Amino acid sequence: MSAPRRAERSRRTKETTVEVGILLDGTGAVVVSTGLPFFDHMLSQLGRHGGIDLTVSATGDLDVDAHHTVEDVGLTIGEALAGALGDRAGIRRFASIALPLDEALVEVALDLSGRPYLSYAVPIDPDVPALGTPPFDPQLAEEFWRAFSTAAALTLHLRMVSGKNTHHVIEASFKGVARCLRDALKVEGNGVPSTKGALG
Repeated sequence: MSAPRRAERSRRTKETTVEVGILLDGTGAVVVSTGLPFFDHMLSQLGRHGGIDLTVSATGDLDVDAHHTVEDVGLTIGEALAGALGDRAGIRRFASIALPLDEALVEVALDLSGRPYLSYAVPIDPDVPALGTPPFDPQLAEEFWRAFSTAAALTLHLRMVSGKNTHHVIEASFKGVARCLRDALKVEGNGVPSTKGALG
């Protein structure tokens, strides 16, 4: 039986302390605490709908802004995902979905390519109120995905097709990425899924 695809990563700066544990072939069990309840809710979607066991513990300078915490959590989860994937041999690699949540519809396409790239076409009105207490600025979702895709070395496209409720739009994005991860992480063979013989 192959070894479990799991990893733990940590990040400590003057602004944040982040601890992450990930098990790719899990049951969607999630324990998350970042000090930002809305962000915790979104990260829970990532684990639950991705079939990934995920633990995240983060403390940061929320009195200054939530940006540092959100970005550093994205980096650390991405690093953990990359570590758990190893050489990525045998994975399905590609996945895409159009995911609805009430009036919101978000398209997601993902490639565990070994090459970091983010295309984010999810327009958020800068005047929309922050979500939760302490506040989560909806525009920080893009910063999370940029940090995550960079550290995980994956290609990620997100595009809003429709949507009015900001909560619904962001949640559809997280659920869409989760479902794509669930599919792309599946092991279908033994070789690296690239004609080059290596990803990256």
